[in-house]
Amino acid sequence: MAARGFISYWWLPVFSSLVWLGMLLGMLLWWLVTVHRRRLPSVEPNMTLPYISDIGAFDLKPLFIAGACVTTVSFDLAFAAERWLRHRGRLVPNTSVVEKVLVGLTIVFAVVGTVGLICLSIFDTYRHNTLHNIFLALFIGGYMLSAVFTCWEYQRLGLMYRSHRVLRASFWIKLSFVLVELSLAVAFAITSSRGHKTVAAYIEWIIAFIFTFYILSFVIDLWPARLTKSRSRRYRLSSPEMAENGSAPPPRAAPAAGNF
Repeated sequence: MAARGFISYWWLPVFSSLVWLGMLLGMLLWWLVTVHRRRLPSVEPNMTLPYISDIGAFDLKPLFIAGACVTTVSFDLAFAAERWLRHRGRLVPNTSVVEKVLVGLTIVFAVVGTVGLICLSIFDTYRHNTLHNIFLALFIGGYMLSAVFTCWEYQRLGLMYRSHRVLRASFWIKLSFVLVELSLAVAFAITSSRGHKTVAAYIEWIIAFIFTFYILSFVIDLWPARLTKSRSRRYRLSSPEMAENGSAPPPRAAPAAGNF
């Protein structure tokens, strides 16, 4: 029974981030320890660090594909769970059509990022270089735009529910991710196009590891749902004025316990 109470939706981003981090560390350690920094066929002679996709194009391709699929699907489930929990009153509900549109755009571009990452892991850089680069752009661009719309939604929610400081904290964390990752993505594109492949590879690994913490940031969003399993503690927005004044919406009347 204790384990049942501990398991909740916030485990989705935890699981997704651990799979992603485990995949990255597994690939990097394989290259460093198992093959002793061997130069892979897709790596240029002057490079001292391969791209993630270089490692994922050969012996570890099954790991790369599996890690990409599990990470993105479980991460998308976290997006869907957050939307469903707000709709059910388990989290503070959206207050306008604009916010619901932003949620929809967040999920759409997350799916675009998902397709991009899964496809770039399948169409590797060694055998399908052009397709690989297209899907890489979809992956980065999809999740970047998804993060932008998430920030926009949380900025509006933070204004509506001023007493819920977790919304502002989540907004600032995700905004920091957008700014840092955007800067690194620009640096990656510039260094790669100018032939500084090793520098670009280091930047790519940094971008990938930072993505782990972005996934983890959704724990903050889903964590409050632990306290609203009972129907009597769930939210119901009675009027826009209440939200603007920073008051928590009243709970629903039916005092039945939820399972999750």
